[in-house]
Amino acid sequence: MLGDGVATLPQTGTETDVPAAITGAAARRSAMLLRRGLRLEYLTLGWNVVGVVVLVVGAVAAHSVALAGFGFDSLIEIGASTVVVWELTGSGAERERRAMRAIGIGFVLLVAYLIAEVSYTFASGGRPHHSLLGIGWTAVTFVVMLALAHGKARTGKALGNPVLQTEGRVTLIDAYLAGAVLVGLSLNAAFGWWWADPAAGLVIVYYAAREAHTALAHRNEPCSPS
Repeated sequence: MLGDGVATLPQTGTETDVPAAITGAAARRSAMLLRRGLRLEYLTLGWNVVGVVVLVVGAVAAHSVALAGFGFDSLIEIGASTVVVWELTGSGAERERRAMRAIGIGFVLLVAYLIAEVSYTFASGGRPHHSLLGIGWTAVTFVVMLALAHGKARTGKALGNPVLQTEGRVTLIDAYLAGAVLVGLSLNAAFGWWWADPAAGLVIVYYAAREAHTALAHRNEPCSPS
């Protein structure tokens, strides 16, 4: 229509459709990232369930503190992954704080166990045997956990999910511990350095303590509005 020499164009609705399209794309991307996060956690769960069995067999056969500690770490990783699956399938700040607290407690238990087990081994003078099974498993686990940790870190950041990001650091520590245990077992097997086995258990204590503090401190953050 013309009025005062100015043409008035009809409204097509295109402008109002743009925000809806953006919102829909964001929702689809968020759902895709959520599915990816869950797949990463399920893979971690499956790997560590098998790992606990392998590590228990290896630790008993070789009397290895390092393998026993790594087995305990795998149990914590199973618990952490279960907590993250629980958190990702729900919502709310209270659930998030509980999930972070559970992960932090797992780190505290790991630190306490490693310190106690290593102290006992040095005090008792126990001598761990060689473990080819342990060397093989920790070598493969080192690579697998690095890949899973990277995937969780990227996915958690993209989702803006601190629980998944923290659990990604749990998995990264799992990879570091696998590498430390691998070095300790290899030195014991190659050179008879028995002390390298329990010493490997101490490598991760600092990192685990730091992550425990980070996860437990998260519970003091204010709730986000629901």
